[in-house]
Amino acid sequence: MGRHLLAEFYDCNPNILNNLQLVQEAMLSAATACGATVVDSKFHHFSPYGVSGAVIISESHLAIHTWPEYGYAAVDLFTCGTACDPRMAYEHLQEKFKSGSAYCSELKRGLINLTTQKMIESPFQLEAQSSTTTAAPHVVGSQQLAQPQEV
Repeated sequence: MGRHLLAEFYDCNPNILNNLQLVQEAMLSAATACGATVVDSKFHHFSPYGVSGAVIISESHLAIHTWPEYGYAAVDLFTCGTACDPRMAYEHLQEKFKSGSAYCSELKRGLINLTTQKMIESPFQLEAQSSTTTAAPHVVGSQQLAQPQEV
């Protein structure tokens, strides 16, 4: 029923990632580049920096959050049907953000047997996603971070 790309853009131009208008224009043109029909969009600039937003398309959505201070953007590209190719949007955004490196993972969403109208496969197990540990130390790379303190 759909293709869902989870995209990571690194080493991007921070001035682009911190500019609401440029991010919105890039996301809207990415929707067009992948063959989608834009329905609406909403974007917000955070202080002191960062932009979040979503483009609602007839075929689903494109969403983004940027961290200009790290030259990083996390992007969600979900398209339904066969008319859109989310990889075209991914490649378009890589160019627009002047990304030094980019990666994406793809999930096939809503795999269904068209004859029986029953789901035939699930791309992930929700149970596995919901398991979290709250008491474990936070680790980044090989360094343990201090536990958050209650205020």
